Amino acid sequence: MIKAQNIQKSFGPLKVLKGISLEISKGEIISIVGASGAGKSTLLHIIGTLDKADSGSVELNGIKIPELSERKLSDFRNRHIGFVFQFHHLLPEFTALENVCIPAFIAGSGKKEAEARARELLDFMNLGDRMDHKPSELSGGEQQRVAVARALVNNPSVILADEPSGNLDSASAVELHKLFFRLRDTYRQTYLIVTHNLELADMADRKLTIRDGLFDR
Repeated sequence: MIKAQNIQKSFGPLKVLKGISLEISKGEIISIVGASGAGKSTLLHIIGTLDKADSGSVELNGIKIPELSERKLSDFRNRHIGFVFQFHHLLPEFTALENVCIPAFIAGSGKKEAEARARELLDFMNLGDRMDHKPSELSGGEQQRVAVARALVNNPSVILADEPSGNLDSASAVELHKLFFRLRDTYRQTYLIVTHNLELADMADRKLTIRDGLFDR
């Protein structure tokens, strides 16, 4: 599902990634840990097409990412990759249901189809009675679950999560961690999760550690 080979990335004189290679199978949940500044988020952003490597290659589901034009890349990202960040980035003026629908509308889905998918996901996440609430009316854990539903609304093959529980209390974090596994078992997406939360990292199918720009062996 994901194949990255010899990914290198520098910011000025600072070489952050020094030749990272990674293969992830469909339906796997992989966690990446490491010290702050080790390159975890940089790698995630390169795999997620939000940033470009200085050298190396990335394939998602057989598609060679560097070969896509900017327009095709944007469409590919919207349809095939779901993002979950530490901060939920929900639009405050819209309800939970409307926030979840937005990527579907961007992808060209009709209102009826988008809302049906959004309702299915929000029901799955025990938010069926919160769909018409705006973000300010939801708890932190509820807001993050809405953000996860938004990431899943286009049924992407890959979910990339960057410190998804970093802004949650411990109880909400545990709930979110368990949710990822229920989602994987139900929808069979592949998950790549960057985290400082070792409890979440240890739950993954594989835990990878970045140190000095490379994976520990």
